[in-house]
Amino acid sequence: MKLSLTDHGQGIFHQFARAIGATIDGRFIYIPESKGGGFITGFNWGSDLRIMIRHYYLKDEIVIERTNKLAEGQDDIVFRLSGIFPPLIESDGKLAIEQPNVMICRHAVSSIIEMPLNTVFGSATIAVSRQYLRELFGNLDHPLAISILNAHENFVYETGISPEMVQTASCFLRPVVPESLESRYAKLKCEELLCLAFSQLLQRDAVQASSMHINDIKAIYAVKSKLLTDIHEPPNIASLAREAGMSEPKMRKLFKQTFGKGVFEYYQYSKMQLAASLLKQKRLTVSEVGYQLGFTNLSHFSRVFEQHFGIKPKKFQQV
Repeated sequence: MKLSLTDHGQGIFHQFARAIGATIDGRFIYIPESKGGGFITGFNWGSDLRIMIRHYYLKDEIVIERTNKLAEGQDDIVFRLSGIFPPLIESDGKLAIEQPNVMICRHAVSSIIEMPLNTVFGSATIAVSRQYLRELFGNLDHPLAISILNAHENFVYETGISPEMVQTASCFLRPVVPESLESRYAKLKCEELLCLAFSQLLQRDAVQASSMHINDIKAIYAVKSKLLTDIHEPPNIASLAREAGMSEPKMRKLFKQTFGKGVFEYYQYSKMQLAASLLKQKRLTVSEVGYQLGFTNLSHFSRVFEQHFGIKPKKFQQV
């Protein structure tokens, strides 16, 4: 199914719901059993702040062509927290589990970074006006924070999901206050998630960020996709740069600016995150995980894993 939807500044999920025949009950949109399962919900506090919660999966492949038509003067920043909720179903090989990360960009950029198809979604997307962000975080002097608060050029930053974010976001699935207080409580939690996202960025080197052309953003995300697809093979920097249509120095610079890690460092990080998932969720043995990820020497796999998590893989699995 192919959907062409237009966002006029208030999101697209009601249009999406009508297109797939979902049931709308208050602020919840329930995915019909014929299409999958789960729900979409959210809160809207006017033009300054809104959040959409996606906790669902789809049986059918749905491609969304999204167009942004914001009101004049509207300058939203999007914080997309993917994989922040536990998956509704186990991956069966056909449906992938959403990769945990926080993506921060201008609203205009969010439409070109498509959500992956055939995926179990557990995400929270916050759209916040630049002016509101300045009221909350205008005192920050880190170059990345300044870029988000002031830059009019395109940018995108991605960072990891922290345990604190997971704990904060859990309230959107399990309300702990009466319905009359839900909106106020959710707004506080929404601002808390923004605070935690900035906290992650402040840990990066205080290096001046460069503006990025839309084509550069697409190319850098294509590099990321290539790394994750070929997780068993160490990255070939020269080959990745050629495919991205960039010089090696430019690709390295923009990749680190976007993801906070160099290409090889990001590759190793992603590989170990997958290893942790296979050990904990799939309950594979250490040797099965090591060999599956391309390690011919299990002692080397154990050392690399310990460098990332501070614990050997066998003990990690037992905790």
